[in-house]
Amino acid sequence: MAKTLYFDCFSGASGDMILGALLDLGLPLDALRGALGSLAVDLGGVSADRVLRAGVSATKFRVHAAGGSAPEPVESHSHHHDAGPHSHAAHSHRHEPGPHSHDTHPHPHEPGAHSHESGAHPHHHHHSLKEIATAIGRSELSAAAKDRAVHLFERLAEAEAAIHAMPVEKVHLHEVGAADSIVDIVGAVYGLEQLGADRIESSPLNVGSGTVTCAHGVFPVPAPATARLLSGVPVYSGDVQMELVTPTGALLITGYAERFGPMPAMTLDKIGYGAGDRDPQRHPNVLRMIVGESATAGHTSRVVEILCEIDDMNPQLFGPLMDQLQRAGALDVFYAPVQMKKNRPGTLVTVLARPEDRERLSAILFAETTTIGVRYQEMFRECLDREFESVETPFGAIRVKVARRAGRILNAAPEFDECARIASERSVPIKDVQALAMKLWLDRNRTS
Repeated sequence: MAKTLYFDCFSGASGDMILGALLDLGLPLDALRGALGSLAVDLGGVSADRVLRAGVSATKFRVHAAGGSAPEPVESHSHHHDAGPHSHAAHSHRHEPGPHSHDTHPHPHEPGAHSHESGAHPHHHHHSLKEIATAIGRSELSAAAKDRAVHLFERLAEAEAAIHAMPVEKVHLHEVGAADSIVDIVGAVYGLEQLGADRIESSPLNVGSGTVTCAHGVFPVPAPATARLLSGVPVYSGDVQMELVTPTGALLITGYAERFGPMPAMTLDKIGYGAGDRDPQRHPNVLRMIVGESATAGHTSRVVEILCEIDDMNPQLFGPLMDQLQRAGALDVFYAPVQMKKNRPGTLVTVLARPEDRERLSAILFAETTTIGVRYQEMFRECLDREFESVETPFGAIRVKVARRAGRILNAAPEFDECARIASERSVPIKDVQALAMKLWLDRNRTS
């Protein structure tokens, strides 16, 4: 069984809605404050309270200026919506202002602007991408969370660079560097890590309809940055005449979801609702996050493929290069012979990695090889569920790697390094050790 998180984006998604849903699922607000405080950047304060959205009880996450007034937060966010029915009468609710028009409240709407908000986020000093990365690096987040957070900010910069046809280093990140964007992105990375889901999936995203006023004019929904970040992801437009997916929401959903489609078969455990600021009639402006246990049919994850061709490097350097890339977190590294320009024989270097590790591994390729450029693309991969089982042989215990899909065993093989070590110690052929270990494992499973 695998702990599965499902983003139900029937009313879109934004960074504050994701954090609200995480708090509704039980993320302690004080722990979130501590994670954000470890950035050592003045981000103002954060709070949360319960609200109604078209009759649905949800948690509203807020960012407010330091020293400014804020809604009284909920005393404890250990409450969650169980899979079964619950009573709204058990909660105290705060009714927020109703919907507003984009005509009267134009949005800057570069990455980090929240169309779900209507002035709820204050304006702070804006931070550069370099400043954000430095703050994340010195924070108390885990190493994996730091890498993922930096990768998400880099994706925002790359989206803006593509829209404005300019190099990434020349993109102005004043909107991305706003305090509310840093809070939403870093807070979501921390909260999702604390949730500890084995698999994360999402519904297609309802982007809303109509137009939105951006810094560069009036654009149809979804806004340019949002549309760029949603590339390759299933979306649709409903009857609600407002923007439902913000750039930050698009960034986080696409950065975490391993699959988009109907809710997978699972046993429901908890349901969290995160509220947007507006409260349109007959449409609950909430993001629903569903947590449950599902039988795994193979693990699907998002990976990045990094490629470069080399035809002018000392071949002795390829061995240490592979070792260094694997130590730095590469999931796989392999070489293939290619024929390059001017009819030169060369080597195609392929690196598979987690998206958040791309920058670190690209830096190694540039530093340790003669390449002057790399290509990369994100894709999905599916892996069988794997575990080790030990079998006792006359030579000693040997581990057998067993691979399953939907509970069915598809592959099994003795660990080669252990077989090679035993063969060397006992002066017997490796293939004999392998065959004996495999026979004993098969005999045990036939009788079990």
